[in-house]
Amino acid sequence: MTEAPYLERLAARTATVGSVLCLGIDPEPSALPTGFPANVTGIERFARLLLDAAVPYAAAVKPNLAFWEALGSPGIAALERLRALVPADVPFIADAKRGDIGSTAERQAVALFDTLGADAVTVNPYLGEEAIASLLARADRFAYVICRTSNPGAGELQGLEVAADAVVGYPAEPLWARVARRAASWGPGGTVGLVVGATAPSELVAIRDIAPALAFLVPGVGAQGGEVAPVLASGPATAPPAGACHGGGLLVNVSRAIARAAVGEPPPGASGDPGERLAAAAAGWSSTLAVLP
Repeated sequence: MTEAPYLERLAARTATVGSVLCLGIDPEPSALPTGFPANVTGIERFARLLLDAAVPYAAAVKPNLAFWEALGSPGIAALERLRALVPADVPFIADAKRGDIGSTAERQAVALFDTLGADAVTVNPYLGEEAIASLLARADRFAYVICRTSNPGAGELQGLEVAADAVVGYPAEPLWARVARRAASWGPGGTVGLVVGATAPSELVAIRDIAPALAFLVPGVGAQGGEVAPVLASGPATAPPAGACHGGGLLVNVSRAIARAAVGEPPPGASGDPGERLAAAAAGWSSTLAVLP
């Protein structure tokens, strides 16, 4: 049986939790609470604790595959077990940043959508639409195209000016703007969104103007210092398909700011239990990223 489109499922979950919080699950061996060994066993235990504590407050979960791949085959197996624990109504986003020639992208789609069971993936547009077509083609799956990232060096390439294209009417503009403009026409419709960092609020506003119908996945709040208010103001889509969904298709990723709440001595008056501290952090971020019914 074919599942409902990804954006519909995301909208339903957003309405359930009343928030656009995306829970990042990126466990670092060096940043685990006391009692969790810095190996695959400790990492899986902590990831399960994080998921159990925080998923009631999250509209989606997003593991970064590199943190699991770095552990070798035991890490991949642990990720697969974690995937099986995610409730069926919670979208699971594989932060893989894939994209390659067509035959390779086809196998990436099988690996991520069929084997891992991801509902959505992050993809790299550098090779063009044809290289990620297999990751855009399924009506019940979704791809977030990297557009303007949150890292300090993002502008090195993403800010390069692209010449005007008189044939299609594109102005001279930064590469991130051209990616947004092109991505808006990719796929069969309703399967493409953009990754836009919270650390670049003016670019986020500009990208929303260029692509009013696309869902945004926004990293960069919390540990990276991006501000929430501009994201909530300009992040939701304003036109269909994403604009017709509860929350406007917006997801705001928070990873370290939740996970590290369980590390170190608790603040005065706070619980010493790691699970309770994770739940409190997730509840706080969910409230910060609340959307109206």
